[in-house]
This record gives sequence, C-alpha cells and structure tokens, in this order.
Amino acid sequence: MSVNKIILIGHVGKEPEVKYIDNGVAVANFSLATTERGYTTANGIQVPDRTEWHNIVLWRGLAEIAEKYIHKGSKIYIEGKIRTRSYDDQQGVKRYVTEVWGDNLELLDRKPDSGQGGNRPPLPEPPLAPASTTQTTQQAPAQTTETPSLQSGEGDDLPF
Repeated sequence: MSVNKIILIGHVGKEPEVKYIDNGVAVANFSLATTERGYTTANGIQVPDRTEWHNIVLWRGLAEIAEKYIHKGSKIYIEGKIRTRSYDDQQGVKRYVTEVWGDNLELLDRKPDSGQGGNRPPLPEPPLAPASTTQTTQQAPAQTTETPSLQSGEGDDLPF
C-alpha cells in the first residue's frame, strides 16, 4: 500500500489561470506560497524564514470556484496529491514539473463586510466583557456562559 497525499495552507502567489478544455472542462493553475517562520537558536544564530512555492492544479468545479473566489494573496487550505510530469523545452531539454492536484479546497480569508469595501484591514476584535463603569445601576441577573473545550475536530473550522 502507498499514500500520495499533501495538505497545504498558504497564500496564492498569482491570479489563477483558468482554461476550458474538451467539453467545457475547467482547469485552473496558480502558485501557492507556504512559509516556515524564522527563529533564533539558543546560541543566538538567526534562521531566516523559508518560503516554498507550489504549483497547484484544480479541475472542474474546484477550478470554477478558483476562477470566481481565489485571487492573488488569498489564504487557502488545499489537499490533494503530488503529480510530476515532464516536457521538452524549446531547446529539446527534458524538464520536470511537480504539481499538487487538488481534491479539496477551503477558502480561509475572512468574508468582506458588505458595503465596506473588499481590501480593508480586518477590524479589531471587540472586548470580551464591557469595562466596568463607576455609576451604580440596577444590574440584570448574571448569566453564566461556559466555553466548551475544543477537542480535535470539534467546533473549529480547521481540518486537523
């Protein structure tokens, strides 16, 4: 038995190129950047960020979704399989290309607020509880709200 599965979370490097081939089948191609953050070791050596670029290929419905909703800079989750193909360039040299053929796609960008423009920075999160005031007012009965503990796969939108 063997497994060919890849999971990536990253930012789209260029607008998807979508082509329609035989019988109207859509194919989307774009690049995706994943970055491992740099760090400083215990003895003070600085290790810089490391960015890897991946060639993504989506077919049919996923390609149509990419055409409509994915743009340069979009943050996405993609899972699929690694495929390698070869071709001969103009000088007759054999070249190899490694691609990720996507089987599943999740858009991770926040939805833009309606009517407020699409490229605004996200608003800061509101405070969890209002600040106490110095005035004494009649208070409503206290409500208890428990935050459920999140176990793997419960309540969050992350796939792991």
